[in-house]
Amino acid sequence: MNLQSMTGFARTAAEHDGTAIAWEVKSVNGKSVEVRLRLPQGFDRLEQPVRQAVQKRFTRGNVQATLTVSRSSAGMVQPVINEVFLKDVANLANRLVEQYGAAPATADGLLALRGVFDMPEAVETEEQRAAIDAAIMNCLEAGLAGLVEARQDEGEALRSLLLGHIAAIEALTLKAEADPSREPGQIRQRIAEQVQLLLDAAPALDEARLNMEAAFLATKADIREEIDRLKTHVASARALLAGGGAVGRKLDFLAQEFNRESNTLCSKSNAAAVTAIGLELKAVVDQFREQVQNLE
Repeated sequence: MNLQSMTGFARTAAEHDGTAIAWEVKSVNGKSVEVRLRLPQGFDRLEQPVRQAVQKRFTRGNVQATLTVSRSSAGMVQPVINEVFLKDVANLANRLVEQYGAAPATADGLLALRGVFDMPEAVETEEQRAAIDAAIMNCLEAGLAGLVEARQDEGEALRSLLLGHIAAIEALTLKAEADPSREPGQIRQRIAEQVQLLLDAAPALDEARLNMEAAFLATKADIREEIDRLKTHVASARALLAGGGAVGRKLDFLAQEFNRESNTLCSKSNAAAVTAIGLELKAVVDQFREQVQNLE
């Protein structure tokens, strides 16, 4: 399955019986599916089916859908002018000018009089309304398909980026695992040096007790478990990306696990080289988690 980003844009247009229909749909990041609609006056009846259509397509992302409906002049209701009444009013206006010197009447003034000009409301039959609604929903489905395609294109770009981050995490994990400071010989040498420094500073200290405490601290500082868990998380992340689909939440959880292990690796490290690797690992994990936020 393809990966989907949560950001994308699409526009579709259609025509039905002299009516132009256009949808613009776009989405941005969101923890769940949130739908915001802009519908022309008189089309509020479509709000619920539009929401259902969006929620059927997507599991995450804030989606905004804007509908534009434009009727051609052929499909519009024609204005009605009461010409008999208009003629009588015009004659009356002319007499007022001649007899009383009133200002001449203007065309827009005459048309503004009640009863002269009327724009009747359009009357749609149930069949006509059902037909335009079906055309609008079909146009929406095409727009949502375009949005899916746009999100998938960006999702594939994110896949490559995330695989690069995972490869970097794996390389740093292996680097920490192979660091010479983790060799038993070097660990023993560091412990011996630390114990000797303490004995030189305070000869009264119990050497056997110091050696026991040093061995305990060395065991506590071992990062074998962290390295093993990091390797497991790397394999899981690659499997999720290979499987595709809505894996954003699962990858976000793995990002948190990566961060936890890198933090523990830094805190347990008793060598500057391993600490430096842990800090670099944290930086890569932060980049990985930031990009994962864009996935559905």
